[in-house]
Parts: sequence; C-alpha cells; structure tokens
Amino acid sequence: MTMTGGCQCGAVRYSAEGSAEHHAICHCADCRRASGAPMVGWIAFKEEAVSVEGTPVRHESSPGVTREFCGTCGTGLFYRNPAVLPGLVDVQSATLDTPEAAPPGAEIMVRDRLAWLDTVPDLPKFNTYPGMD
Repeated sequence: MTMTGGCQCGAVRYSAEGSAEHHAICHCADCRRASGAPMVGWIAFKEEAVSVEGTPVRHESSPGVTREFCGTCGTGLFYRNPAVLPGLVDVQSATLDTPEAAPPGAEIMVRDRLAWLDTVPDLPKFNTYPGMD
C-alpha cells in the first residue's frame, strides 16, 4: 500500500510505501507547542519507505530530535528521534491525502493530555463555521 500526503500549499509532498509501524495521537507539550494544536497524530514508517518531494525546513526541537515543516506555509510534517524511534520517521497523519484510511491505534503521553479535552464530546457542534450554514 502507498500512502501520500503533503503540506497545505503543496510545496512539500511525500509518499510512504508499505504498512505503517504504528499510528498514535500524542498529547505531549512539545507536540502541542510545535503544532499549535491540543494533540498531534503521528503515523510511523521505516525511513527507507518514505520519499519526499520538495525541501522541508528542519528544526532540532531538542538534542537529537528533528521536526520538519514546510518553509512556505508552515505545515508540520515529520518527526525524527533516532534514539527512541531508530530507523523510523513519524509523519503528521492529518497531512495524509486520506487521513480517514489510517485510524490511530493508541494515545500516547496522556499524562500531558489537556484536561479540557474531556469536555469536547459535550460541546455544541456545527457543520460549518457558526452562522455560515
């Protein structure tokens, strides 16, 4: 199976061949700060299975940890941590062309999970931006 995806503006595209090693929702503070979101989905593939078109910008977010994003639109794309995930690249799963095709199998770093996420199921729901229906 091949999974494809990319950034919002299209300057960086990627494809991943074969099955994912894992797919998890991460609640850690580093992922929240890097993404500006309350959680981030990460789907991991073997390094050799991922090919990238375009040149993402790299940022060493902590010693030995690299996050990559599009330098044009800012979309977060990849995470590499050879000490913890040797030979793997984590891809932000919401950047997949068909993110529905690969549901996550776990939540990680739940000790850092924002407590207000428990209230999300109870919030009012709108099909579009309120007032734009």
